[in-house]
Amino acid sequence: MSRPRVHEPLVALIAASSFLVAAAATVPVGEFSQRKLDGWESNAFKGKTDYALVTLNERTVLRAQSYASASGLVRKIRVDLDQTPYLNWSWCIENTLGELDEQSKSGDDYPARIYVVVSGGLAFWRTRSLNYVWASTMAQGKTWPNAFAGNNVIMLAQRSGTAELGQWRQEKRDVRADLKAYFGESIRHIDAVALMTDTDNSGRSAVAYYGDIYFSAQ
Repeated sequence: MSRPRVHEPLVALIAASSFLVAAAATVPVGEFSQRKLDGWESNAFKGKTDYALVTLNERTVLRAQSYASASGLVRKIRVDLDQTPYLNWSWCIENTLGELDEQSKSGDDYPARIYVVVSGGLAFWRTRSLNYVWASTMAQGKTWPNAFAGNNVIMLAQRSGTAELGQWRQEKRDVRADLKAYFGESIRHIDAVALMTDTDNSGRSAVAYYGDIYFSAQ
């Protein structure tokens, strides 16, 4: 018995469909290793943190240098957390900021932070944010409301202290689960991702490096 012939266009269609599913499994946000800053916009609060693509150990990364300044980079991008709930990134810092009360306005500084934003639209007071920070004093895993924005902005110490200075760390967070845990509701979409190295309140300085940022299905 001869084998039935598979229709070639159908095979191509199935292959294309499989590619689309695979492609949708990750959503690039920051492609710094490709020397890309497309879509990132500067947002200054006080002074200007210097952001630049640099080569470090034969790898292109984003360097942030802050001298008593606070400005960030924002990428407006709508991500469906039902499809890709995991935020992935890598980072490295050269120094922490010493003894700060990071729950106070005078100590609301971090050598590195990456955060996601859920827009409130016209109801701007409903805008919420989760900030994953490399803390100087708060213990790893601790959370607290931002000193300026209150419960609309939750800070989470993803890393803390000086033990890992100069070491690259790869991170993964289930943003959908975190939003549910800290804001008490199921949120399907985030509307922006931002990063910031800021030292304006303490008047100190910090240097940090950020690797690629992306969302994934797993």
